Amino acid sequence: MTKRRNRSFSLSEFRHSFVIRHLSFVISLAVGGALFAAAPPSAKEILDSVRMLESRQQIDLDGQLRENEKVIPFHLTQTGPLIRYSFADPDEVLELRLGENGSRLDLVTDTGTEKFAAEKLKENVRDTGITYEDLALKFLYWENARVLGDETVRTRSCWKLQVVAPSRDSQYWNVVIWVDKASGALMRMEGYDWNGKLMKRFEVISAQKIDNRWFLKQMRVEELQPGTNKVQARTYLEIKR
Repeated sequence: MTKRRNRSFSLSEFRHSFVIRHLSFVISLAVGGALFAAAPPSAKEILDSVRMLESRQQIDLDGQLRENEKVIPFHLTQTGPLIRYSFADPDEVLELRLGENGSRLDLVTDTGTEKFAAEKLKENVRDTGITYEDLALKFLYWENARVLGDETVRTRSCWKLQVVAPSRDSQYWNVVIWVDKASGALMRMEGYDWNGKLMKRFEVISAQKIDNRWFLKQMRVEELQPGTNKVQARTYLEIKR
């Protein structure tokens, strides 16, 4: 992986009185459109732009999940709204399709694809802190959303949103999201359990420029002991060529 400067990303326009800069940002855990406005955009406008631009990526990169001494490599490809994660030893291929109204995670088999079982979405990917539900990005489609204000994350000015799960099918009751105003990247996400306790935190640590496009370089995922803010496990999602 070549060293590049960590900074914001490319510009494009959005119709609703604010401007979007497009970050080619990947997983199941990154994404977005950039937002400038005299008045805050609505939560729906922010999430619509994030989903729209994420579904236009073209990606072919390697990555890994790293937790302590455990390293799990994977290959990541994306063609528009179709994202594929390929793991080995044992082989496992997942396809994520980003639609207008929802996302669908499929398991690729020798005979085709089959919908990933809903009861397994809460399971951890390869015994790491990332679940299949996290990869599926379903929280980006939750309709009960509101803008909480703005905050700074790693020197970046961000919109802060809250999205609430439509049912108890999710491991999360709600997710709080920080969206970079200048790049549209998801900078941080915090998932709360059904008792309202913080249980998981995702945070972008760095980005990288590859072939004149910006990609996620490293994201940290922390599993917390609910109600204590004590980190029980820490997983890193890392993207490279």
